[in-house]
Amino acid sequence: MSGPCPGVWRCRALLVWVLCAPLVLAGCPRSTPAEKPGAASTETPAAAKSDAKAPGAAGTEPKAPPAEGKEGREKANESPTVKLKPEQVEAIGVTTRPVAAVEHRDETAGYGVVLTHDTIAQPLAELRSAEAAARQSQSALARARSLNGTPGAVSADVEETAARQAGVDSANLALARQKLASAIGTNPPWPAAQNSTVLEKIAASRVRLVRATYPLGVLSGALPKSLRATPLGAPGAAAGWTLQPVWPAPADATVPGRSVFALLEQNEAAEGERLVVYAPTGEAHPGVEVPAAALVMSEGKYWIYLEREPGTFERVEIRADAPTARGYFITSGVQAGDRVVDSGAGALLAQESNSGGEPD
Repeated sequence: MSGPCPGVWRCRALLVWVLCAPLVLAGCPRSTPAEKPGAASTETPAAAKSDAKAPGAAGTEPKAPPAEGKEGREKANESPTVKLKPEQVEAIGVTTRPVAAVEHRDETAGYGVVLTHDTIAQPLAELRSAEAAARQSQSALARARSLNGTPGAVSADVEETAARQAGVDSANLALARQKLASAIGTNPPWPAAQNSTVLEKIAASRVRLVRATYPLGVLSGALPKSLRATPLGAPGAAAGWTLQPVWPAPADATVPGRSVFALLEQNEAAEGERLVVYAPTGEAHPGVEVPAAALVMSEGKYWIYLEREPGTFERVEIRADAPTARGYFITSGVQAGDRVVDSGAGALLAQESNSGGEPD
């Protein structure tokens, strides 16, 4: 039995294609035409849309941050404060004291030495001997002259010898005075009536004589009334000793500069000891002095705490570039009468750091 003819098969295949073609075409993805190089896209992808909304993107303006209100600005400008209860203040040992108004002058440093007492004792002894010899020779000459022409008159040779000796002793007295002047200065500040008393005290080592030398041009004009001296190597802000009065000294051939003499009443400084001698310069500036124990350091700055009201302590920044014998000289941020914390400032700083200013 023979099969269907080729024409029948072709008809069947065509019928199947017509029936299945819509189904095949519906399940196939559509292909998009390839974009030409450099052609702009007509659609904006979602990522591009989101990027266009980002702050600072091209074609858009960044959204300005909200302006701070008055309360925010005031909070930013507030000084750090610590509030404590009375029992907490007592527990951490916080004490305060009022600061007083003071005047401060800049200082320049010079090098000094405590002269040994024989610097004055020896020329003073020579002066005393020359004075005694001059008095004796002058008396002998006066006696010889008073007897001239009387029965008890001395010979002319004796009178001439007395006159010659009086001249020699007078010259020795002048030399002794010059030697003492080179040791003590030609114009000491005390009255002539006190000259002997002051020199005797220096010679007996009851008062120290200090010689200080300053670089050329540093100490110009009138000399200060007093100086401040500290041992060599001591901090510049140390209390030291007060030297007064002050008067010019002969130039020192070994050290260039301007030299002065001053007296040191205290005997803590040994003879021959080297000192740093500070002389005030310039005009006095008004301000206040805070004790050294009041300072604390935080964030690379110097601070003090002021008690604005009982239990409330405000941290105030200061400049610690003007040390004094008892603390620091301040010209801003603190007024006379303010109560500064002079004990327990470190505990207040720790309290503030640990709890943001609120007591534990």
